[in-house]
Amino acid sequence: MKRKSLGNKLIACPYIVWSALFIVIPLLIMFYFALTDANGVFTLANLSDIGRYKKAFGISILYAAISTVITLLLAYPMAYFMTKLKVSNQRMLLMIVMIPMWMNFLIRTYSWITILANTGIVNTFLGKLGIGPLKLIYTPAAVILGMVYDFIPYMILPIYSVMSKIDNSLLEASEDLGSNAFNKFKKVIFPLSRPGIISGITMVFVPSVSTFYISQKLGGNKTMLIGDVIEYFFNLGPVYYNVASAISLVLMLLILLCMFVMNRFSDDDDGGVII
Repeated sequence: MKRKSLGNKLIACPYIVWSALFIVIPLLIMFYFALTDANGVFTLANLSDIGRYKKAFGISILYAAISTVITLLLAYPMAYFMTKLKVSNQRMLLMIVMIPMWMNFLIRTYSWITILANTGIVNTFLGKLGIGPLKLIYTPAAVILGMVYDFIPYMILPIYSVMSKIDNSLLEASEDLGSNAFNKFKKVIFPLSRPGIISGITMVFVPSVSTFYISQKLGGNKTMLIGDVIEYFFNLGPVYYNVASAISLVLMLLILLCMFVMNRFSDDDDGGVII
């Protein structure tokens, strides 16, 4: 038992070191800068000034919520459809879903400029139909579209993973008890897929609320998210690290609060199946 325990500790060492270097220490540095001034003196002034950026916080949360809802509405039927295919076809669709993730995030986002620009693919096509050009780029809709496109794989994969493990005998039992398609979905499929939904919502909402590159390239100067504010202050130099860290700290606390609320709706342990 001692050898086994020692072996487990040795195996966990790389993860512990990695977590300490790239998670714990950066968080401690952020806390330090957020709670001190430029001279290293403890102060709460950085946090008391957060109210100046409430608009950026509000827009970021709103855009993240909208993009998360749209992503869920698109990803859920896609994941369900994938589970009904042959195994070989499921693997092919999984590959198609994951291929964009292999490309650089900046390239994926930047490509939408050529699609949505006034002389882009969409407006060129509409022009041939006698429509447009429409204002597609540098709009809130373009920012939300970019979020949905970049983060939708993180919604599809966890939902598919959970749905693919649903026992078909439960579906057959619900049919034997007289459930129609809607009741089968409501009382069996949806409750069992809820952990995947919660996981997908978390994996999409968190990066959406803190993103900045998407808003810069697709929203122009008209859309200022909280991630843009943080980047702006960090780019100004060390004098503004304290303000940027304070904003980052508040954003992290808001994200943790949102994750806590979402996890309260997750019934991972009780199954939740009512036939």
